[in-house]
Amino acid sequence: MAKWTAFPYDSAEYTYDTATLKKKWARLHAGDAEPLPKDDKVLAAWALFHAGEFQKACEAGLKAGGAGVTVANKAQAIYANYLEKSEKTKLALFLEVSERAEAQAEEDAKNANAFYLMAYALGRYSQGISVAKALAQGLGTKVKGALETAIKLSPKHADAHIALGAFHAEVIDKVGKLLGRTQGADSATGLKLYQQALKLNPTSAIAMVEYANGLVMLEGDKRMKDAEKLYADAAACTPMDAMERLDVEMAKAELED
Repeated sequence: MAKWTAFPYDSAEYTYDTATLKKKWARLHAGDAEPLPKDDKVLAAWALFHAGEFQKACEAGLKAGGAGVTVANKAQAIYANYLEKSEKTKLALFLEVSERAEAQAEEDAKNANAFYLMAYALGRYSQGISVAKALAQGLGTKVKGALETAIKLSPKHADAHIALGAFHAEVIDKVGKLLGRTQGADSATGLKLYQQALKLNPTSAIAMVEYANGLVMLEGDKRMKDAEKLYADAAACTPMDAMERLDVEMAKAELED
C-alpha cells in the first residue's frame, strides 16, 4: 500500500482512549449508526479512524477482519474523498472499497454499513467518471438499491439518508427531471431525505453541506440564500473527530467561494 497523505490538522482533540471512545460512541456514530464493536482490535481501529490515521485504521481494520472491514472501508473512502490528490488513485480506492463492501454485504446481509459504504464508494466513483456515464453503466440502480437496503436495515442511518438524497439530486441535476424519473430520481423525495437526515443527526456538518448542494441542484438559484445559511451553520459546527473536521473545513471553503 502506497503511503497515504497525512491528515492535515492537529488531531490531539480527536485522539480517544478506549473508555472515552466508548463514552462518546453514540455521538461519533450518529451518522452511520454503527454498533459499538465487541472486538477490542476493531475498537482500536476505530480510534485510529477518529484521530485521522486513515491508513493505519484501514490496515488495522482489515487485519481484524469481520466487523473490522467496516472501519477499513470507511477509512479508505473518507481518505479518498478528502485527501487523495491523484484522481486515478482516488477512483481506484473507491472501486476497491465498493468491491470489499459488496463482498461483506453478501456475507453479512444484515450489515447496514456494508450496503451504505458500497453505495458511498460507488457514488463517489460515479461522480469521478461523470454521473451520466455511471448511469449508462447501471451504477445508479446499484447505488440506489444499496442505500434503500441500508435504510431498511437501519432506519436511523442519517448518512444513508444524505447519500440517497444526493443520488436523487445528482441524477436530476445531470440528466434532468424527465430522464431522472427513468432512474427512479424525484425532487420531492430527495429533499425529504435530506431533511430526514438532519432530523436524525442535527449537528452533522456534512448533512448541512449536502442539503445545501441538493437545494441548489434541485431548486436552483432561488434557494441560494438557504444554501448559504446551511453552509454557514456547517462551518460553525464543532467537529468531534477527523472526518467531521474535514466536513467543517469543506463548508468553510464553500463559504469562501
